Amino acid sequence: MKKILITGINGFAGSHLADYVLENGLAEVHGTYRGKSTDFSNISGIRDKVTLHECDLTDYYSVSKAVKDVEPDFVSHLAAQSFVPTSWRAPQETLNTNVIGSLNLFEAIRLAGLNPVIQIACSSEEYGLVLEGELPIREENPLRPLSPYGVSKVSMDLLGYQYFKSYGMKIVRTRAFNHTGPRRGSVFVSSDWTKQVAEIEAGKKQPVIEVGNLESSRDFTDVRDVVKAYWLALQKAEHGEVYNICSEKAFKMRDVLNKILSFTGKKIKVMQDPKRMRPSDVEVLLGNCSKFREKTGWKPKIPFDKTLKDLFEYWRERV
Repeated sequence: MKKILITGINGFAGSHLADYVLENGLAEVHGTYRGKSTDFSNISGIRDKVTLHECDLTDYYSVSKAVKDVEPDFVSHLAAQSFVPTSWRAPQETLNTNVIGSLNLFEAIRLAGLNPVIQIACSSEEYGLVLEGELPIREENPLRPLSPYGVSKVSMDLLGYQYFKSYGMKIVRTRAFNHTGPRRGSVFVSSDWTKQVAEIEAGKKQPVIEVGNLESSRDFTDVRDVVKAYWLALQKAEHGEVYNICSEKAFKMRDVLNKILSFTGKKIKVMQDPKRMRPSDVEVLLGNCSKFREKTGWKPKIPFDKTLKDLFEYWRERV
C-alpha cells in the first residue's frame, strides 16, 4: 500500500484527512507532530492506526529524519501557524513556521532523492485586499495579503512553485478558503462562538457572547469536504498549478452568528470586544473553484447549517 505523510496530523485538517484516508483504505498513514506535550485528542480514535513521527518543521534535521523514515508516496503539508490574529502578535514565529518549515520540508524531500506528490495547504488569506469587480476570486487574482499570516502563505505558495520549476518536484498548491467543523480550534471564530454558546447553556458563562467584526463576509466549507479535495489534489491535480477550494458562497459574519444563536433557546446578549478586532481585515472572501472542479470533479456536499450544528454538538459534549 502507498504511504501518505501528513504534517500536523493531530491538527484540525490533518486529523480529518487521516480519518478520510483510513476510512476509505486509500493509503498507509504517517503523520508528524511537534513536541512531547502535543495534544492528541483529535486523533484519539485512530492513534493505533497511524504511525506518528515527532518533528519540528523549523528543525531541518528532524524533518529530514521523518521524511527518510517514511519515504512517502504522497505528502499533505498541513502543519502551520494558522491563526491570523496570532500572526500579528508573533509575526516572526509565524513566518519561521510557515515559510522556513515549508522550505525544510521541500529540501528534505529533494535531498533524500524522493519524488512524492506534495499538496501544500495555502490560503485564501493570500488574496487579502480584493478590489471591487474582482469577485468571485480566481486563482490569477493579484495577491495583496493584509496580515503576516497572509504574507507567510504567499511565501510558502511561491516556494512551492519555485521548487516545482527548479527541481521538477510534484507540488500542488491548494488555496482553501475558510473551513470549519468539529475539532476546529476554539480560537477560530465559528468555533469560538459555538463554544461560548455551549458554555452559556451549561451555566459556565454569563449569557453574553463576545464578538469581533461582524461585517466581513467569508466563504465557508466543511472541513470534511476540504480534506476530500486535498486527497483529490494529490491524485488528479496538475503539478505546479494552484487551485482554489471553496463553497462559492459568502456568509456575512453577522448571519453566521445568528445561525449559531438560533441553535439554542437561551437569550444571549451580543457584545463587541475591541480586542477581537484586527489592525486590518479582509472585507470579503468569496472564491471561484471552477478550475479545481473541472480538473477533479470535486464539489462540497455538506450544507453550512449542518457544519455549524455538528460543531455546536462537538462543543456541547466538551463543556
